[in-house]
Amino acid sequence: MTLIACVDVGSTFTKGLLVDSAGTMLAAADHRTTSETDVLIGLDVVVAALESAAGAAADEVRVSSSAGGGLRLAVVGHERAISAQAGFRVGLSAGSRVVHVAAGMLDSAGVSELKQSRPDIVLLVGGTDGGNEQVIRHNAAVLAKRGPRVPYVVAGNVEARADVVTLLEEGGRTAMPADNVIPRIGVLDPGSAREAIRSLFVSHVIGGKGLSRGTRFASMVSGATPDIVMRAVELLADGTDSFPGVGDVMVVDVGGATSDVYSVVSPDPAAEHEETDDVVGQWHAARTVEGDLGMRWSAVGVVDAAELERLAFVDGDLDATRVEAQRCHDDVGMVPLSDTDRAFDEWLATTAVTVAARRHARPVELPGGTRTTARDLRRVALIIGSGGVLRHSSDTTRERVLAPLTTDVGGGWMLPGSVARSAVDEYAVLAAAGLLAPDHPDAANSLMAAQLLA
Repeated sequence: MTLIACVDVGSTFTKGLLVDSAGTMLAAADHRTTSETDVLIGLDVVVAALESAAGAAADEVRVSSSAGGGLRLAVVGHERAISAQAGFRVGLSAGSRVVHVAAGMLDSAGVSELKQSRPDIVLLVGGTDGGNEQVIRHNAAVLAKRGPRVPYVVAGNVEARADVVTLLEEGGRTAMPADNVIPRIGVLDPGSAREAIRSLFVSHVIGGKGLSRGTRFASMVSGATPDIVMRAVELLADGTDSFPGVGDVMVVDVGGATSDVYSVVSPDPAAEHEETDDVVGQWHAARTVEGDLGMRWSAVGVVDAAELERLAFVDGDLDATRVEAQRCHDDVGMVPLSDTDRAFDEWLATTAVTVAARRHARPVELPGGTRTTARDLRRVALIIGSGGVLRHSSDTTRERVLAPLTTDVGGGWMLPGSVARSAVDEYAVLAAAGLLAPDHPDAANSLMAAQLLA
């Protein structure tokens, strides 16, 4: 039986599981991420702890990473209502933070704005297959001369793709072709572009973040953590021939700096023939990241969001709540020891969950006034909570933190029904399952079934 160490190198903690090729969890360990020196130090400590606990050596080590800020993606499209919106959605589903969206023919000001967003990768889209080629060709020529010197994924009009890749390469840029993300109106096809983004993150981005000396760490990383988790969530929802899927799934991960929401939803048969103005089409798997909602780095942002959403503050006192949030921001390593601190952490987590879920399900506002359609989560059968605040809390606290996902009737979003069951990912199982999924999908499903569905 092959033993596989699955390790997620996060911004704060490095978490690992040792599993066998049947999906049985043999050991779990974690260590503070050692990004200030070399992330391999903490990673090696975790692997050694796993092997010691299991009394056996790992045959293989697989790694996901969100250290160093994760993956920053910029999208350059044809026109915002279609191609730029499609690229925005693909970027989020690929586990990246979309830091810039541009549409139309780039000029000098547009290139400057793009550079200022400091992307790790640029996703270049535009035109349905057989449609407009002018914009993507123009943008490629401009970017080849003056664009950021980062890798590019070309996922627009198939007739222009080869020429666009050549233009960028002649300008000294790395360019990877992918299938058109929107081959025709109403159809979103993100798979090929997601795979290209994942490949470039591993080959060109992770090694350039200064996280480790040498090349060993970069060679071990399979992808950005959110992308790897998204893969697991899709597998859990859709299943395989051996493991039936559980149906629609929603995952909320509350971290120190961000709160991420993942969902996989199936179309509503009753709405199949309804008219819609969504020219991109509904997305089966989606992720949103809220950089202003977190337990430490972004604690003040939680207070600001609560004020905008008209949510309750601690003891109804905005000023006192803001002071406590600032204290959390100033001491990111703070561990709540008193009842007062634990109660405030619960408020932060509950509020972050509430706001992040609302934003995930509501129409997304893109620059220029374009809106995506609302996301229907009413058929979600399973809700999974993740993040240290949930892993280290009591069952009753977990229930209170996740309660808004089925009770937030004031949020104006299509929330899961009360029949949805919930679970907490105590051991970073989703990241491990995502690392296993490409060649051990049944093992990944077995691991998730044992740890999340039991």
